[in-house]
Amino acid sequence: MRLSAVAPSILQDIRYAGGHNFVGGPIAGYDAAECILTERAATALAAVSYDLESEGLGLKVYDCYRPAGAVADFAAWANDPNRLEMQAEFYPRVDKVDLFDLGYVASRSGHSRGSTFDLAIRRLDAAPVGPWKQGDALVDCTLPDSERFADGILDFGTGYDCFDVRAHHGAIGISPEATANREKLATVMARNGFKLYREEWWHYALAEEPFPDTYFSFPVTRSSSGP
Repeated sequence: MRLSAVAPSILQDIRYAGGHNFVGGPIAGYDAAECILTERAATALAAVSYDLESEGLGLKVYDCYRPAGAVADFAAWANDPNRLEMQAEFYPRVDKVDLFDLGYVASRSGHSRGSTFDLAIRRLDAAPVGPWKQGDALVDCTLPDSERFADGILDFGTGYDCFDVRAHHGAIGISPEATANREKLATVMARNGFKLYREEWWHYALAEEPFPDTYFSFPVTRSSSGP
């Protein structure tokens, strides 16, 4: 189902439908910038949003259901050593040939099962941020919050989709504030039935997902109703 149907207050910045991602362009299967999830995952995520509202906080999602064709597109990109357009921002300290071994890119993704997504916490009263535009300068995702891409979220120690050890849960070298924000996100997500992924602070999946063995391939469109 479309997340907007049950949680319209959750901001959506679906990165793989545009150019601000580690590949540098729209990914196969993302025909619309729309968060699609299983009904169970969408309902649980709406509960997370509700829990945070009393603190003046909300959510922003970057990726939800991911078509199997998009995963194949990522794999093809990862196997092309000449495509390094976005390295300066998203993986400045990692050799591209190591992305599979380090768990940042995979031949199969839990996102394709419809109950996994990427997200962050934002302040509800924060001023809107301008969108990234093709040609904007690429800024190292591991730089301090005030120096990297202004995303309108709390400080989590790195930018979204940052392929770096600093993005791991329990990483050293990040500020106490960023550590606390990661813990806040992990706590509210666990309370509503989600589990984290150790290598990426933004990545969560429903612990009891309804389609644990199914990898869907339908494209993301404005009319997609979800698995």
